[in-house]
Amino acid sequence: MGEFAFKTIGLIGFGEAGGILGADLARQATVRIYDILLDDPARAGAMRAKAAAAGVEIGASHAAAVGGADLVISAVTAASSVAVAKTVGPHLGRGQIYLDINSVSPETKRDSAAAVEAGGADYVEAAVMAALPVKRVATPMLLGGKRAEDVAAGLARMGFAAAAVADTIGVASAIKMCRSVMIKGLEALTVECLLGARRYGAEAHVLASLHGTFPGMGWQAELPNYLVSRVAEHGKRRAAEMREVAATLEDGGIAPRMAAATAGLHDWLVEALAARGLSFKSNGAFDWRQAVDAVLDGTVEEAIRGNGARGATTRTTSS
Repeated sequence: MGEFAFKTIGLIGFGEAGGILGADLARQATVRIYDILLDDPARAGAMRAKAAAAGVEIGASHAAAVGGADLVISAVTAASSVAVAKTVGPHLGRGQIYLDINSVSPETKRDSAAAVEAGGADYVEAAVMAALPVKRVATPMLLGGKRAEDVAAGLARMGFAAAAVADTIGVASAIKMCRSVMIKGLEALTVECLLGARRYGAEAHVLASLHGTFPGMGWQAELPNYLVSRVAEHGKRRAAEMREVAATLEDGGIAPRMAAATAGLHDWLVEALAARGLSFKSNGAFDWRQAVDAVLDGTVEEAIRGNGARGATTRTTSS
């Protein structure tokens, strides 16, 4: 098994994750990016400015971004991950590595792997196990696939905290999906718990009780702000991931009761805040009480009542 040196990197998707990886990797390799927003006249300018600030090159198309790249990273939405693999696959060949960091189910990863490997490239799945903005390239990643060990070693030389967990596709993503039942579920439970506590003026006692039961978690400090802010800022993306979690469980013959409800609540909170003209960003001060008070407004509740009960197991396939 050879040792990989990633001197040229093609990056598909230049959103939050792609932007972080692109900026960090551009310090030690040539990085070419492509994002569909580059084709949107209203948003192309901002995307080009972001690319310039990150020190990355811009490809005119998927094919231009990945052509000749030692490593291709897919950092797109869950809904478009397979479509991107099918678009990029025919432009890849032997010796190239396709690293799929998208939060999708094992079956979705296997579909992407088939599209990539049809042209001779090697597909490696990656499960990103924490929020990228905190540790950036040093965020823990679990890898799976025939070349997972070699790729983990190559990424480690570039500052990644990547570890190979399987030589097959599906194990790494299953770890991520099952973990998300707990992580995103805790966020959803916190939102619902604090909605009720705030409505009845009982939040101080509820948080004190939670602190007494789980004294090391920070229930009387920043934990409520952190958990609610993750939903307020990233709820739509996290809901899409939870639909992939639900699909993962269904593929294993398990009814996704909690996963489906979690997806619905994440969607609901973002829509509730949007109905009030509110959005929250992690680079600003966040107070969970402000977000909760906004959705407790009676008019908003009436306008969006029932949205949280929507079904959450249908996969989306748009690119």
